[in-house]
Amino acid sequence: MPFKRRNGGRNKKNRGHVNYIRCSNCGRTCPKDKAIKRFLVRNMVDASSQRDVADASVYDVYVLPKLYIKQQYCVSCAVHARIVRVRKKEFRRIRENPNRFRRRRETTGDDKKKAGN
Repeated sequence: MPFKRRNGGRNKKNRGHVNYIRCSNCGRTCPKDKAIKRFLVRNMVDASSQRDVADASVYDVYVLPKLYIKQQYCVSCAVHARIVRVRKKEFRRIRENPNRFRRRRETTGDDKKKAGN
């Protein structure tokens, strides 16, 4: 019978058994090596409230702490939430990470003139 992936969708090489984790979204149990893991770094306070906190603060330069969360999803939740995508058969073999989207910095007119020269 043909197989989709050479690793069987898991990262378990020469291990008989791995521990199970619970999906962060639905609570389903999923093997730790099969789960899709993402590390989420967010501000504790949203941008509009951050400005209010800074104005009311006694300290001039106080950096608000960030929230560090490790999200672990089962495959079905990761596909549903578009954390991972279904790929065509020939693209499944590509194992390198896709290019990350990066925002370009806003440039002023002076910067554009300098870059052109």
